[in-house]
This record gives sequence, C-alpha cells and structure tokens, in this order.
Amino acid sequence: MPVNLNLAPGIAIDAIELGAVAAGIKADGSNDLLLIHLPQGSTCAGVFTQNLFCAAPVTVAKAHLKKNKGAVRALLINSGNANAGTGQPGIDMAKVHCQCVADALHILPEQVLPYSTGVIGQLLPDELIQAGIKQSAQSLGNDWPAAAQSIMTTDTKPKLTSRQVTIEGQVITITGMAKGAGMIQPNMATMLSYLFTDATINTANLQQALDQAVSTSFNAITVDSDTSTNDACMLVATSKKVAMDNTHKQWPDFMSALSAVALDLAQAIVRDAEGASKFISVSVAGGKDTAQCKQVAYAIANSPLVKTAMFASDANVGRLLMAIGKTENSELDANAIRVSIGDVCAFERGGIAANYTEEQGATIMQEAEISIHVELGNGAAAATVYTSDLSHDYVSINADYRS
Repeated sequence: MPVNLNLAPGIAIDAIELGAVAAGIKADGSNDLLLIHLPQGSTCAGVFTQNLFCAAPVTVAKAHLKKNKGAVRALLINSGNANAGTGQPGIDMAKVHCQCVADALHILPEQVLPYSTGVIGQLLPDELIQAGIKQSAQSLGNDWPAAAQSIMTTDTKPKLTSRQVTIEGQVITITGMAKGAGMIQPNMATMLSYLFTDATINTANLQQALDQAVSTSFNAITVDSDTSTNDACMLVATSKKVAMDNTHKQWPDFMSALSAVALDLAQAIVRDAEGASKFISVSVAGGKDTAQCKQVAYAIANSPLVKTAMFASDANVGRLLMAIGKTENSELDANAIRVSIGDVCAFERGGIAANYTEEQGATIMQEAEISIHVELGNGAAAATVYTSDLSHDYVSINADYRS
C-alpha cells in the first residue's frame, strides 16, 4: 500500500481535451492509451532521460519539440510497452503514430509528441495503437482522473494534483499527473510526468521554469537508483490567461505553485514505490555546494543496506556512516559530521552521540515516515532527497514483472 499518499484533487484545465481508452496493450484490459489535445497557441517545454538507450518515442518527441520550437498540439501516451531498445523500426513506428494523431485531429505530425512506458525491448502493437488513436480522438473530454489512471504501469494509485494562484486578478491553475513506482532515479527528468497551466508563457521561460521545478522534485527522488530509458517531464502552457515571464512581479508566486505540484507528484512516486512501506527524507546540509550534498544524500538513499534496515526498523547507525563514507570525498572530515535520525542526534565528533540509545532510534524507525539529517560541516549548501525502503515485495514485483 502507498505510504500516506494523499494528493490535493486535480483541477481540469480549460481547453485541454483528453481521451483515455483501452487499446489492448495491457493484458488486464485497463485503459492504456491517452491522447491529449492542446489548444492552438499552446507552448511546451520538456526534460528527458539521459539514458544511453533512450526510447524511440523520446527520440521523436525531442526532435518534434525542437523543430516546432515548443509549439505543440497533442501528446500521445501509451502504457504497457516502452518501445525502447527497438532501433529504427521503433522510431519509424512512433512517427507513424504521430501521423495517425495528426490525421485524427487535423494538425501536423510534428506537432505531436509521443511517449511510451512499460516493457523494454518490444515494438508496439501497431494495429492496436492505430485503432486506439482513432477511438481516443473520438472520445475526447475532460476526465482527468481517467487520464492519470491510463498512464500507470506498476503504480497502485493514479497521481494527479493541482495548485492555483491569483495573478493580475486571474486565477491561474497548474495541474499535473505522473506515473512511476520503480526504475526511479531520474537524470534530468522523471518517469512520465505532465504539467499544465492556463497562463501564457513563452517556450524559453517555460523551459526555465520546468528546469527549476524539476531540480528540487523529480531530480531529488530515488527508489532503486535506476534511470529509465523513457523518462520525460513536460510543461504545457495553454496561453488562455494572463501573460507572464520571469520578469513579472508575480513570477515567484507562479514558480512556488509549479514547484509545489512537481514536488507533490515526485513524492507521490516515492510513496507509491514498488513494495514501499516507508517514505524517507534524507536532508544533507553544510556542504560546499548542492552537488556534494546530493552526492551524500543519494549514497544514503540508494544503499540497499540502509534501505533494508529502514524496512526492518533497525536503527543501525553504522549503515548510515558506511553510506556517507563510501562517497570517497576527501574534503569531508568524519569528526565534523553529525548524523540525526528524526530529531535525535545519533553520531557526532567522530563517534556515537553520548546521549543516543538504540531504543530512541528504533522508535523513530518504526514510523511510516522517517527523516535522516546529515550535517557535513564543510560549507553552507543543502539538499534533500526522497526515497523508500526496500522490501520483499520490491523483489517479487520486479521478478514477476514480465511473467
């Protein structure tokens, strides 16, 4: 079961149409194809996986986004099959599906961005996808929960949420959906995430906003240290309300709302991680820069020994020290590092804290949400990474993934 996964309800964005259908990609017959029709004048920005084996739809989406300078009219998303590791045939197929969307919506194929998620190494079932595109184009509406449900793979719950902010007297909405539960440590992206706003923002400012929001949300989570071949995070502005850019006096208000949506979705992915029973925050302060803090935080968050200790509620301080120490950072002084479990100091001045007891640590470790704090004593930078524990169910889910 997800760990305290309670998102604020999603709010529909006017002029965006969605069509979620069961194309037959998934064996269970659930919705597995989503078409999102965007209004004329929409702008779009994106960040994508840096995995060497990036999937065919990623290649095509990046090319289309660049060619149209962010002017996008449709997103096509399927779950159940990643169309990754499929070479040129996979790319050709993704282009054909963009053409199918273009024919159905009377737009250009280059205005369509394709996305896929699911099993790697298999071509998409072409006839099923083409039939599903026609069906979804005929059933466009505003059912946002159904849309969020349709992009799920091993997720147990859909992830959809919104924030609103008033700018120049107009209520601006930011709504986002995401999928992801395993193969989670993004590299310049997330699993699949789509953020929408009704504000008017040009592509350059939209890209800047997305990069900033991603850095403290989707690029600050890990489940298993694995970056997917299909990761993508997109931000769309429909240009239906107030125009703004990064010089607008209320740009910080917009960024606060956007970052909140992104962080809520990113944390929801960790809360719904495969087999997760605990949500863990690893905060590192006192670093020379953010990169050093994230290096230490990820070393802790990705350690199988730390994660299994969390699952067992084992307050093993030694595993935290091991993870910090393996970063091989010569600038760090072990005697200057302080480690706390929750609000209890467990390690300082090169040894176990004088007042620390295993009972204190174990009590905190039994909670569903655990915070680890590390002070490096090496500067003023700070960073936080969010992760989950590692349970028997994670192994079972992934061992049976293709069965």
